[in-house]
Amino acid sequence: MKLLIITQVVDIDDSVLGFMHNWLEELAKRYKKLTVICLKKGKVNLPDNVKILSLGKEKSQSRIKYILNFYKYIWQTRKEYNKVLVHMNKEYVLLGGLFWRLGNKKTHLWYNHVKGNFLSTIAGLLSNRIFFTSPFSYFSKWKKARQMPVGINTEIFKKNDNIQKNNNSILCLGRISPIKNVDVLIKAVELLDETGAEFKLSIVGEPGENDDIYFQKIKEMSSELEKKGKIEFLGKVENYKTPERYNRSEIYVNMTNSGSLDKTTLEAMACGSLALVCNKSFENIFPEDWHEYLIFEENNEQDLADKITQLIKLAKEKKASIMRKSREIVSKRHNLDKLIKEIDNSLREL
Repeated sequence: MKLLIITQVVDIDDSVLGFMHNWLEELAKRYKKLTVICLKKGKVNLPDNVKILSLGKEKSQSRIKYILNFYKYIWQTRKEYNKVLVHMNKEYVLLGGLFWRLGNKKTHLWYNHVKGNFLSTIAGLLSNRIFFTSPFSYFSKWKKARQMPVGINTEIFKKNDNIQKNNNSILCLGRISPIKNVDVLIKAVELLDETGAEFKLSIVGEPGENDDIYFQKIKEMSSELEKKGKIEFLGKVENYKTPERYNRSEIYVNMTNSGSLDKTTLEAMACGSLALVCNKSFENIFPEDWHEYLIFEENNEQDLADKITQLIKLAKEKKASIMRKSREIVSKRHNLDKLIKEIDNSLREL
């Protein structure tokens, strides 16, 4: 079987989407040929049976040029694939779905967004199957939809016994944008500071496109605690280098509201961090007796501050138990090998 994959970025150094490079490496072991169309190509190191075709964002091409390149590629390579997997962006199904239907090329859409619209529905109808990870996904109730593991490479994301976790260390890692609610965390640690608590918050990431104003707001909110050495901004880090940051941090906080299942939380769990979330998807991932420690109310900085305080004061034995079991949960239910097997099985069914 030969597969066409369409994704945003193929770049081993990308701080957010670098994981896709790892997915392609694993899928390449199972297929005769992978053709990959991406919006942007960066540093790659992939097997010979993987062909990468970029729409040209790294060359600052226009949107019209992206679309023309897309149609050129799916036509020129039409004999080089018989199945299609579109990762995240429904627009490519809207552009190419009818062409693939007419060519009898089964189309699979990976769509994990909680919100959708008329165009999302059209993309769903044009797809033969839809993959999602969060039960809050727009397509989660559709009969053709399949819930999938998140796909964490537990050989990379693991506890490193040579790295000591810093006491009372808090980590926020990912894109700095309003949807990530970083401001809620800043307000929470301000409340912590007022109680005299000792902690250090490390913020790893950079603003997304058009999020510079929000980033400046975050920097201004953090200025006093930055001066005190209680907050540090570390900029972006390549995805494959993030295990070191997780391993140094005792508490990982994710403020994204219920919806898509943020993979950084599972990466942190795989590295033995205490993952503190407000996403209700984790109610089915965490054991019930963890909820009082690890799930806080959405957009509630006081509840987040209280939960962080609770974790800081938690007995070492209890912390160690949660960290160990967190790793086990990811390894058994959300590892990369399990995801690739399920994608493969689903592709071969249709």
